[in-house]
Amino acid sequence: MEAPAKIQHPDDITKEKDSSFTPETDSEAAPTFKVEGDVSGDVFGDEESAEVKYKTMAWWQAGMVLHSLTLAVMIAENISLGILSLPAVMAKIGLGPGLIVLLCLCVITTYSGYLYYVFKMKFPFINNVADVGGVLWGPWGQELVGLAYNIFNIFCMASHVLTFMICFNVITEHGTCTLVWGVIAVIVFFLVLIPRTLKNVSYLSIVSALSILCAVIITMIALGISPKDGAHITGFMKTTFPAGMLETTNVVFAFACHNSFPALISELKDPRDFPKSLALLQIVNTILYVIVAVVVYRYAGIDVSSPALGSTGHLVRKISYGIAIPTIIIAGVIFGHLSCKSFYLRIFKGTKYLGSRGFVATASWLGIDAAICVVSFIIAASIPNFSNLLGFVSSLFASFFSYALGGLMWMHVYKGEWFKGGRNIASFVASSFLILIGCAICGLGLYASGKAMHDQSGGSSWSCADNST
Repeated sequence: MEAPAKIQHPDDITKEKDSSFTPETDSEAAPTFKVEGDVSGDVFGDEESAEVKYKTMAWWQAGMVLHSLTLAVMIAENISLGILSLPAVMAKIGLGPGLIVLLCLCVITTYSGYLYYVFKMKFPFINNVADVGGVLWGPWGQELVGLAYNIFNIFCMASHVLTFMICFNVITEHGTCTLVWGVIAVIVFFLVLIPRTLKNVSYLSIVSALSILCAVIITMIALGISPKDGAHITGFMKTTFPAGMLETTNVVFAFACHNSFPALISELKDPRDFPKSLALLQIVNTILYVIVAVVVYRYAGIDVSSPALGSTGHLVRKISYGIAIPTIIIAGVIFGHLSCKSFYLRIFKGTKYLGSRGFVATASWLGIDAAICVVSFIIAASIPNFSNLLGFVSSLFASFFSYALGGLMWMHVYKGEWFKGGRNIASFVASSFLILIGCAICGLGLYASGKAMHDQSGGSSWSCADNST
């Protein structure tokens, strides 16, 4: 698909005084994916008479959802790739390299996230990364990228089901069969997934953010009162390449929620507010990452657990896990919501059922909700070494969504204008770097996680045994 010769940069778009927004459409690209009868090209069409209105979020609400999604990725992999794993990253590779990697990736992912905004403003009919694949590579691209998108989201949700099981084994001291906790997780996740709009999820995201923040603060206070013997900070640690790379990917995926950006922009009242949401996400998370990583590493030392909750005493560990329950549920539900919305739009896009509260629409949403929850439980119960396997899946997909895809989108939007002016040349170089770093993270991450799966022994699938130790 050829882009138009003249392209308007999002920064140059003039904002009207009123709050209405009529997105620009691409006459050549839109017909394959555009909703029939939708004059604006927007994915949800005219919502004036719709019973369910999707475009209802303010920019700060999108920022909270993004924040919770990042926490979701962090808590994913049995919370080993999350904020509570960052102290262990510092312990493995040293404080200096760890902070450099964290701050550099903050800058890179901010630019990559902004490119999603550029692409969405040019092609307003897209709602998820599958649609992006369709614009870039046609129907086959849409199918393949959509498959990767949903696999990644469902695996991330499954990690939260597994974390829920671990959490309640810790709190109850393995009070019942682990699989029972998994069934309870499915029921809870199903109920929270019932709302169809992200605006409702955004309010829960505030609870999610406060939940993990409180758990982290309790952990830091407990370690500050009773620091580990011999705890100190080391600027640089010697390690093997696979181990160092695996720890580095923990930081990489702490910023990996880009696959959700098109859906979130679609539900903003004014899509031009997205850069503010992105800035809120990156500033809050980076500050939180640095504080937690440094403080916990300082008082827990090089033997800090991952997640860091395990570095505290028995009672504090229970309390911290208990307080983290909202994050475990809500952040996982957001991943499930994105997949539910993807399947729902695939079935009803362009029909009267998209904004309906009738039996067909409601039953279909609940059916998709139930199917995703059950599949997540099956994955969580079937794979004992879930952390390493999700690291493998994340290396394969998250590196593409968070880095390489942003560069490819810029190349497509500005095709034929790559070297017109200093800004375009600089953007071309930066976008090329994104593609290269995405490929490097994918290859090296697959190697590191694959070696970890080979070297570490696993437990039993579908077992009632305690999985919290």
